[in-house]
Amino acid sequence: MARISFSYLCPPSWYFTVPTVSPFLRQRVAFLVLFFISCLLLLMLIMDLRHWGASLPRDRQYERYLARVGDLEATDTEDPNLNYGLVVDCGSSGSRIFVYFWPKHNGNPHDLLDIKQMRDRNSQPVVKKIKPGISAMADTPEHASDYLRPLLSFAAAHVPVKKHKETPLYILCTAGMRLLPERKQLAILADLVKDLPLEFDFLFSQSQAEVISGKQEGVYAWIGINFVLGRFDHEDESDVETSQESAAGRRRTVGILDMGGASLQIAYEVPTSASLLPPKQEEAAKILLAEFNLGCDVQHTEHVYRVYVTTFLGFGGNFARQRYEDLMLNETLHKNRLLGQKTGLSPDNPFLDPCLPVGLTDVVERNSQVLHVRGKGDWTTCGAMLSPLLARSNTSQASLNGIYQSPIDFNNSEFYGFSEFFYCTEDVLRIGGRYHGPTFAKAAQDYCGMAWSVLTQRFKNGLFSSHADEHRLKYQCFKSAWMYQVLHEGFHFPYDYPNLRTAQLVYDREVQWTLGAILYKTRFLPLRDLRQEGVRQAHGSWLRLSFVYNHYLFFACILVVLLAIILYLLRIRRIHHRQTRASAPLDLLWIEEVVPMIGVQVGP
Repeated sequence: MARISFSYLCPPSWYFTVPTVSPFLRQRVAFLVLFFISCLLLLMLIMDLRHWGASLPRDRQYERYLARVGDLEATDTEDPNLNYGLVVDCGSSGSRIFVYFWPKHNGNPHDLLDIKQMRDRNSQPVVKKIKPGISAMADTPEHASDYLRPLLSFAAAHVPVKKHKETPLYILCTAGMRLLPERKQLAILADLVKDLPLEFDFLFSQSQAEVISGKQEGVYAWIGINFVLGRFDHEDESDVETSQESAAGRRRTVGILDMGGASLQIAYEVPTSASLLPPKQEEAAKILLAEFNLGCDVQHTEHVYRVYVTTFLGFGGNFARQRYEDLMLNETLHKNRLLGQKTGLSPDNPFLDPCLPVGLTDVVERNSQVLHVRGKGDWTTCGAMLSPLLARSNTSQASLNGIYQSPIDFNNSEFYGFSEFFYCTEDVLRIGGRYHGPTFAKAAQDYCGMAWSVLTQRFKNGLFSSHADEHRLKYQCFKSAWMYQVLHEGFHFPYDYPNLRTAQLVYDREVQWTLGAILYKTRFLPLRDLRQEGVRQAHGSWLRLSFVYNHYLFFACILVVLLAIILYLLRIRRIHHRQTRASAPLDLLWIEEVVPMIGVQVGP
């Protein structure tokens, strides 16, 4: 049998030989191993393609669904990986505290913190409100901290004690405080900064108590809505919303319209490249535009947004009705003096108000002046009478009150309407949701043309929304006309604009501007987590280049190994053929020498 000698580069004393294994058996084993490895690689490749190609989009959809469901569940305060944050909304009529929480950052510097509102054991939002507003402390600023004590005690009872020292507290004051002199504002804030840290261990400093402007409040509301809708996610989506990608490769954000009782607000993203404007309009645009970075680092510009935001005082639904009544009273009395008439001076000769339902009687009083009115129910005429209240200018880029408005690309935009935009479409007309101008106008016109007695009977029969009351029935005709005029004549929305949705809740929850505020205030926290994670894993950074984390390098190494096995088998086969050819002449020679000896006879 052939032998293999191991003597190369070895001392003579180490010389030894071992029997060789049959080359045919060795080839069979090698080919079986090669076949097994090839099948394993093919299986891994198929699983990898399925993972990256098909399963991830479905996983994202499923995770988003679970996240929305999880938002309504009780917060697990036993989870040590959760962080907490507090925001106090100090409004004009009262103050509310909101408790938020978020898990550890996922490590992707392009993602924001996943902040959600905390819920108690009964799955109710952790929020508390007190009255009156903090502006009531204007004359006694030394009691400002006493005023907020119930709110902070409430929050301290819900946030785990071991998390208090790392829980940021933000006290943000809005409309009520803005009306106070700056001296009184600073006195109230100084008392909060001095006394609150003595009683509560929350992370709180002087910069975290402030009076915010209406522009800041609008930006925070815009951030909150877009965050809940997932419009800050930069990943490619497989669902319908993929068509909402902007030219910059990120998802298209939504604009917001919010009409309250006293004011109106609009906020939407505008392109970074603004068109050339006259000097006066350019200065106005700078005042109304807010540019900010929601990324965790200034180097990451994927979350840089430029938002137009404006608040119109006096353009809310209730305040607009007062302005309309003042106009109606003054014009009627002026006409009476000129023409010698007595319209509206008695119930028998009332002023016919086109903005009230047919047959509804009302009285407008201003100081010592009284005007008796009766509803006429003419929605078209009502809209025409409201047009002067918009105070538009002749410039093409001006909206309400002659204020500059950044251009809106109505072919590539989306808006959400809140408060009065939702009440006007849903409470009585029951067509909330996707807004369609002609449909709304027809429904509003039909409502205004109904007799007041019919409307009240329908209300008693429960045919309207549970949120509707007699005040809504009375002024629905006016408010629907006002909303329509503001939207189409004031903000220049096309009458057939298809991308406006009126809503009260987003994914079954009310979105407050405080959510956008804490998102903006905590935007640098992910950078801290990333740096800490980098320090902890510095010694293991080589793993990022290993086979597990680099599929291409893994496959390349496997191919090199396979190629080496094949070359080794070919070399063994070549050596075997050489040995076979070399041993053939020796065998023949041995036969030739041995065969003749068969016929030799030995001795007599």
